[in-house]
Amino acid sequence: MNDDTQVLIARLLTHQTLRRDDKMVRRALSDELFRSELDTRLLTCGMKLLDNVYADHVTLALAREVEPKVFGAREIWQNNNFGLGRDGVALLVVLWAQIILPKRERQEAHQNAGLDQNDMFDKDKPLPRAEETSIGISYRALLSDFGDKLGKKTRMDMNLGQLARLGFIERRGDTILEGPLLDLMMDTDQLKERVINGALADVFKTARPEAAILAFPIPESTPESTPE
Repeated sequence: MNDDTQVLIARLLTHQTLRRDDKMVRRALSDELFRSELDTRLLTCGMKLLDNVYADHVTLALAREVEPKVFGAREIWQNNNFGLGRDGVALLVVLWAQIILPKRERQEAHQNAGLDQNDMFDKDKPLPRAEETSIGISYRALLSDFGDKLGKKTRMDMNLGQLARLGFIERRGDTILEGPLLDLMMDTDQLKERVINGALADVFKTARPEAAILAFPIPESTPESTPE
């Protein structure tokens, strides 16, 4: 077995996230044999590497087949084991929709800008890094728009503090910014339009092409998982 895969897994478990430009992460994303060995070792523990081309980081997540055994304990499907209440999970989804969706649009617009339609080879441009396109949102605007629905100021402040500690967001003055986990937690292939055209239809007056379900990254100081 390759010792590098062991080291990479240990680093991910210890640090929660690693940047995509990390040397060992780059190898995992580009070396097919190395990635195959990494996936095999993770799968034996019920985990997988969680990667998203729109995000600047990678993390670990629960493998889909073990989710029912972890989150379906005691005959009740748990929405998370971060200790987040319903309003905390709702706030997390709102933040993803308010911060990540606009960022992805900017990334794709930048990628497509200046493409030569007559280019016979039609080479894809790399997506710009998230830190170059992620702007964040105003705390005051968030409180004004969602405070009444998400527990008012005291409860929202408590949930924002918890989300910041878990690595989903960062706070800089009045601005709430994307944390390393915010664009990794959503599986856009699962819920499709249910979040944007359903739960957040009133927020996004027009239909969006993307929506999501929460995945299960492993926080640094808690057992594996995140909200579903």
